[in-house]
Amino acid sequence: MRNLGPALLLAFTFSTTALQSQANEFSIADDLKNLRSVPTAKRPAATAKLAADIRALRPGPKKVRYADDLAQLATEGDPGKDLLQSVTDTLSLALTESPVTSKNDQPPMPYLDVAKFIRYEQVTTDLKSPLLDKATQILMANDADIEKVDFTLKDLQGKKVTLSQLRGKIVLVNFWATWCPPCRDEMPDLDGIYTQFQSQGLVVLSISDESMFTIGSYFHPNPYVTPINYHPPILLDTGGKVAKQFHVDSIPKTFVFDREGKLVAQSIDMRTRRQFLDMLGMAGLHP
Repeated sequence: MRNLGPALLLAFTFSTTALQSQANEFSIADDLKNLRSVPTAKRPAATAKLAADIRALRPGPKKVRYADDLAQLATEGDPGKDLLQSVTDTLSLALTESPVTSKNDQPPMPYLDVAKFIRYEQVTTDLKSPLLDKATQILMANDADIEKVDFTLKDLQGKKVTLSQLRGKIVLVNFWATWCPPCRDEMPDLDGIYTQFQSQGLVVLSISDESMFTIGSYFHPNPYVTPINYHPPILLDTGGKVAKQFHVDSIPKTFVFDREGKLVAQSIDMRTRRQFLDMLGMAGLHP
């Protein structure tokens, strides 16, 4: 068999590497698409593998996109700080290799996601970028806005609830919707925490921009199905006005205010019972 010449060998090697890279990209895209369906116990390992696979990709826009997609999925539940650090490192590496250009002087989403991880998940980054600095400033300004928010909304029985009138209590504000699986997943933990700590001054307000009919149908589906038992008041935010005041860009989203009305904690995504208790601990509520 005739040996390949140097030029042909180089072309063959490049072609093989490109095909392998493309295959890896397809595999990563498929794994990202299916990550939510991975059993809870196996999801951290699947997330860690995805982070490693993404880091191994060639620099470029796809690597940034995959790393950012993983970041937005990794915050559902309680993966642990080490895993969140790995996901943050993966996105930071992708942005260092292939910075994303800003539009209208606003930081693109990947920089905002890194800033959220740093500010709300207490991880670190080596990424140096004016766009990351800008994203951090935006989050700080948003938090200052949220601390000034007051609202009055009606619950499913028509009773008005005003946030400022709850001073002296610890208030957990949770934005959710019936169509949101992570929202539904965290509701049993919210219900249990509310039931356990209501006597200690805990108030849980579950806010949705859906109609009373949609929410009512979710909790009482039909006469042949057992109604969903959820005790915290459901508040109707028609038009999502209050969600906008809280700068809610995805759900579920949770905010905790202490007895003086100071914003002390917030989540990026779905939380577990342990995570909710950690957030409430920052407001001075302890089991």
